[in-house]
Amino acid sequence: MLFKFLKPSDVKSHEITPEKIYQNRRDFMQTSAAFGAATVLGTNFLEIPEARASGRKFEHIVPSAYGLAERQTSYKAVTTYNNFYEFGTGKEDPARHAQTLRPRPWTVRIDGHVEKPGEYDLDDLIRPHALQERIYRMRCVEAWSMVIPWVGIPLADIISKLRPTSKAKYVRFETLVDKKQMPGQSRSVINWPYVEGLRMDEAMNPLTLMAVGLYGEELPNQNGAPIRLVVPWKYGFKGIKSIVRISFVDRKPDNSWRRLAPDEYGFYANVNPQVDHPRWTQANERRIGEFRRRETLMFNGYGEEVASMYSGMNLKKNY
Repeated sequence: MLFKFLKPSDVKSHEITPEKIYQNRRDFMQTSAAFGAATVLGTNFLEIPEARASGRKFEHIVPSAYGLAERQTSYKAVTTYNNFYEFGTGKEDPARHAQTLRPRPWTVRIDGHVEKPGEYDLDDLIRPHALQERIYRMRCVEAWSMVIPWVGIPLADIISKLRPTSKAKYVRFETLVDKKQMPGQSRSVINWPYVEGLRMDEAMNPLTLMAVGLYGEELPNQNGAPIRLVVPWKYGFKGIKSIVRISFVDRKPDNSWRRLAPDEYGFYANVNPQVDHPRWTQANERRIGEFRRRETLMFNGYGEEVASMYSGMNLKKNY
């Protein structure tokens, strides 16, 4: 049985506000009509393949202090409407094409300023930490959002096990590069490998999760199997998937989206409704599966847990 715990401060009220667009022109033209009509009718919003579920459910998941009372996004929506450019640039592409990924066996390289570097089998890396279920709001930069029950372990637990030195100021992550397993890498959409990073205090924050599953079972390939990053107060592009390398470094990593479009994407990626993306508003959002729009919450509603890390920073400049 899965247990869901929440803090009273996590339960926020929401105001209904208008919305502009939620993606670039091409994707908007392809999906907006189907999405809008299906939402009104209460049906699946896109006619795309069913998720390729792993079939393996986790037997033991411990209660977590972090969770929400909000209605969870459907399993189908979570697993068939997402970004994973290694399998294509369309929202439906990962569910259609990610069957080529082989998530086992899987190793993660640990290097940089750390006392225990090496090549770790994934199971050894996360063992003996107990898996937790955490129901998090997840906010995409294109003005859509979901509520997802992730299964994973705090990144802080892994970091403590690896023992980074005092020189480690940031944590850098890399996604697998393999054109046979990830055919989208045959296109130069991004300078592969996909790279992301966190400040050390962000990585050690109790909310930061290394997810290995959702809805009580192993991660489907299209959602980042077998291990991905989940940082719920940041926009979705910060959630790097299919991680094969974790480096402890002394300089800020040059993350992929900032490198690709520095005028649109910064290093921090904190949800800030006061800072619009150059091509769309961030002030409001559409929760997938709902018709009504809602106001975007600062830090995606997790300000109580994370705002102190950015005290004194200009959050409009450091986006």
